[in-house]
Amino acid sequence: MRSRLRPGIRLLIGLLVLSALALAVQAPSALAASTSAPSAQPPSVKAQSSPQRVVSLDLCMDRMLALHADRAQVAALSPMHRRFPLPWPLEGWPDHDGSLEQVFSLKPDLILVGQHNALMLRKRLQTLQQPVELVTLPRTLNDIEAYERRVLRLIGRDPDDAHPAPAPRTPAADAPRLLLLGPNGIGTGPNTFEDEVIRQAGWRNYLTGVRYERLDLERVVTDPPDAILWHSPDAQALATRFADHPALRHSLTPEHWLPKENWRWQCPGPWTWELIDQLRQQRQRHVQPPLAGPSHPLSHTLSPNVRTP
Repeated sequence: MRSRLRPGIRLLIGLLVLSALALAVQAPSALAASTSAPSAQPPSVKAQSSPQRVVSLDLCMDRMLALHADRAQVAALSPMHRRFPLPWPLEGWPDHDGSLEQVFSLKPDLILVGQHNALMLRKRLQTLQQPVELVTLPRTLNDIEAYERRVLRLIGRDPDDAHPAPAPRTPAADAPRLLLLGPNGIGTGPNTFEDEVIRQAGWRNYLTGVRYERLDLERVVTDPPDAILWHSPDAQALATRFADHPALRHSLTPEHWLPKENWRWQCPGPWTWELIDQLRQQRQRHVQPPLAGPSHPLSHTLSPNVRTP
């Protein structure tokens, strides 16, 4: 009798041991699940709170943070903001040196970068599971509002603070022609963001061919535009030879060489509306009577630690 019961007892003991082992294996998983379960809620909480250690990796994000972010929530701007400063002071705003080590050491909870910038740095940060957000820069005037709303949302501000694009405007058939002149005699033509800015301000673009064109000096001298928009650098350089040519300088009077604030052209953004108003005023002042229609009511408020230029 005893010999007949032993196999059954052994089987029962084996089943009990296997059950105990199974429970032992499942316990850590259950504990991990129980400890990770609350983390399913923070995304909604996090979405409602403002990031407190924001880092920028490029110039355009620097300017959006300077415009909209609270100084206290910015851990660092990019080193580019010192090379291309804004016309209002940013004393006391921290910056990083562009190295992976320093950006990582800042322990950011949000890293902003444009889609074409800091490619290697942002890939390495993403590999380290850092909170990198790629922000697509506007390609048209209509894109600016969505761009501004996204940045506002990311930094915990009200997206409704973004400024809508004005109604598209078409320059008159006899509107003055403006040449946007760049370094090395390169002019900006149609189907560009700059062309939209020029046309929205009531000018016609002097160039009507390709998007970017190497200018022919003889053509410009014999058929000069009504005005040239050009930023004259502080020092002489080979890139300025075309603009400095005496024949070109004599083709237009000095008042038709319009000053250019480079910072407004370097990055598209809410300040583009001010740029358009500025160009419209220059057209009215230098060329012909005002174009009918109201200017864009830019009423944005800069962050408390930044003064309006």
